[in-house]
Amino acid sequence: MKKKTGLALLVYLAAFWPSLAQDPTSAITNWHNNKYSMFIHFGVYSELGGVWQGKAVTRGYSEQIQAHAGIMTDVYDEVPTNFNPLKWNADSIASLAKNAGMRTIVITSKHHDGFCMYHSDYTRFNVVDASPFKRDIIKELSGACQKAGLNFGLYYSLIDYRLHPFASHNANAITSDHHEYNKKQISELLTNYGPISEMWFDMGSLTISQSTEIYDLVHRLQAGCMVSGRLGNNAYDFCVMGDNEYPDYKIDAPWQTPASMFDETWGYRSWQKREDAPAKSKEKLLSLIKVVSRGGNFLLNIGPKGDGTVVPYEAEVLSGIGKWLEKYGEAIYNTSANPLSETFSWGEITSRDNNLFLILSGKKVNNLELPGITGKIRQACLMADPKTVLNTRFDKGILNIRIPEGIYSKPDIQVVKLEFNGKYLLKPELLLSDREKNLDFHNAIKHYSYSCIDYYNNHRSVVKQEWNFTGKKRFITPKIYYTAEEAGKVIELTWNGQTGIIEFTDGEKIPANATPGAIHWGKRYSYGPVDSDFESNPGKITPEMNVNLDWLNKDQVIWIAIPDFQNGKEESMISRPIQLKYILQEINADKVQNQLIEIKSGDGVQVWLNGENLVKHNNPRGSILKSEIVLLPLQTGKNQLLIKFYNRYGYEIAYSINNQISQTLYLKELPMQTISGINKCELRLHNPESVHQPIRMNNIRINIE
Repeated sequence: MKKKTGLALLVYLAAFWPSLAQDPTSAITNWHNNKYSMFIHFGVYSELGGVWQGKAVTRGYSEQIQAHAGIMTDVYDEVPTNFNPLKWNADSIASLAKNAGMRTIVITSKHHDGFCMYHSDYTRFNVVDASPFKRDIIKELSGACQKAGLNFGLYYSLIDYRLHPFASHNANAITSDHHEYNKKQISELLTNYGPISEMWFDMGSLTISQSTEIYDLVHRLQAGCMVSGRLGNNAYDFCVMGDNEYPDYKIDAPWQTPASMFDETWGYRSWQKREDAPAKSKEKLLSLIKVVSRGGNFLLNIGPKGDGTVVPYEAEVLSGIGKWLEKYGEAIYNTSANPLSETFSWGEITSRDNNLFLILSGKKVNNLELPGITGKIRQACLMADPKTVLNTRFDKGILNIRIPEGIYSKPDIQVVKLEFNGKYLLKPELLLSDREKNLDFHNAIKHYSYSCIDYYNNHRSVVKQEWNFTGKKRFITPKIYYTAEEAGKVIELTWNGQTGIIEFTDGEKIPANATPGAIHWGKRYSYGPVDSDFESNPGKITPEMNVNLDWLNKDQVIWIAIPDFQNGKEESMISRPIQLKYILQEINADKVQNQLIEIKSGDGVQVWLNGENLVKHNNPRGSILKSEIVLLPLQTGKNQLLIKFYNRYGYEIAYSINNQISQTLYLKELPMQTISGINKCELRLHNPESVHQPIRMNNIRINIE
């Protein structure tokens, strides 16, 4: 399957961001094409260098030293009196970024400690009024970026230790007064410091209205400024992965990975071990390549010292990456993700126009195999030596590219440029045979975004389902089956390029099973509550793989049988915020059949049946027992139902599971369609609140007989 790439993808995305749709090339396109940016964590904490009262503070990131060392606010107020970064040189920083191949600089205008690196009218706790330096660092760097032809972005912490007590998780709720304070400072930054390419918000836990207000404020002041994902509540322009997180899946929206030199800190740490800069250069270069090959952007951090200088080790790391990009930047900038569905052990792929760039960053192999691609090849050559033309041949639908001896002995990561004479074609992903009669969640290609309510309540969200299938030429009247969960929703259903709007109303009621069989609900077990964010699984629990009850009491997971549980009863237990609980139940069925159940959950829920993830979504903040219908496709014999209930905000986990509900489906006939050769069907929400919003269509089945 060939994903939307290049301008087509960007125009598509712009349709969902009205503030950017007027000029997608000036905002989304530029941001998408830059690929590689510098992050700078620089603040009054840099003066401390991870040390307080003569002792290294080993807990937490060094830029959060006030919280982790337990420094009272009135004591921390004295730190800026010693902050005088006289060796700070904004032009030197811009030159370093440019020579490193970076296209944007994003600097911390205010971190969690509340100290502003610019002259704010709303607090004296800033670099001009509270330090002997008396210079506006943000203004200087903004000017330096403009002179150097670099984009300029700003990090802004949505929490502020001066406005509320610090918490270890840093994702506090934002009071109304604090929210107004944030809006005033954001307005300053977007009014007084020239063009801002992106506002990089971080931490805090905002309400939907707070996120929306800030999002609208940013685009009202600078329409082309991209808003980062950690603003939350799906009110943002690009997704932000977790710190140093590298997804192994493609995302259908702009996204970014923020990366630090070391996992332990982002701000300067004087006692950090810094060894083997060339090895670190290669490590971060491999991360850059991986992110870009999956369609993302890479934001790599430096943490200047308190005197304003860049740590020489970090400058050397950036220089090493920059030297590679000087030679091979064509394979990184202005490219799109690997268009093939596969990933490869030998390295990564990026694409642009009629070219594929095969980056040999992995296992050393003498023959590269690219399945499912066809086209007339103009040439395949080494980017470092275009005169070295490589042998290519097609064999049983697989393109083979021969790698000459000695290539891997070269010091650089090598890149093969594969140029086609015209467009190349790709075999559709997960092509279903003509024998397939139903299109459903289980045989769909899932398209993802990254839904974020706040830092600890985010997940990979399914935003579109796609099916590719073969069929002899004929006319059909597709039938769509849905449940009470989907009733009233509106979707866009695209058949071979033609889109129709379908509303789930007026469906004919039918039984979930024509001839239902016997079902026995076995024991129910629980595990938790345990600390975890929504996306992660604690300990060694891996429900996608472990689907037999013989994993009870193994792998550090202690399951407790729930005696005398009552079906449909609302249960609750004491919990701290950012905890979750698992419920595991065995179901025996004497035949293949459907079973509808009702699940009530709080802040988030995930559901697996026999190891397959059926449901994964957050609920609106502060939800209590949100109800939904889930269709379980039971197999003959033993089945395992595993449910994760997530508590993000409150002090209890409440839930219920009810299998005694109406076993009714709804059937609706769709307009007549033509089936011929290879066909494509796509399903998405009509007018979603956000492109990151999960479609939640796991119960849908489309019959194509």
